[in-house]
Amino acid sequence: MNERDETRLEWIKEESEYLLERAEGYDVEDFIDDRDLQHIVTMALINIGESVKTLSKDLKERYPEIKWRDIGALRDIAVHKYEKLRMEDIWENATVDVPVLLKQVKEILRNEGVEG
Repeated sequence: MNERDETRLEWIKEESEYLLERAEGYDVEDFIDDRDLQHIVTMALINIGESVKTLSKDLKERYPEIKWRDIGALRDIAVHKYEKLRMEDIWENATVDVPVLLKQVKEILRNEGVEG
């Protein structure tokens, strides 16, 4: 794995952990009522998506089970159409998809010989 991919994967891991830490103890109703939490979670998802978009094609092809394109697409939607986001969908991405992604990223880092 090249250094850039390693740096990006570490950033994805850190943003994922931060998002999950911030969302801990909340449910979707709390999330809908907490604009600050909405911004924190959405920005973390944007950061994750931005990092995914800069990963090498080679790395993405070695791990096709990860929905790289979908993650990048969520970033684009969140950035360009923020006012149209359904916060229920953002919450689901954060609490269902991000834990899976975090596990996958840690596994990639281990597989590639980097501490995950």
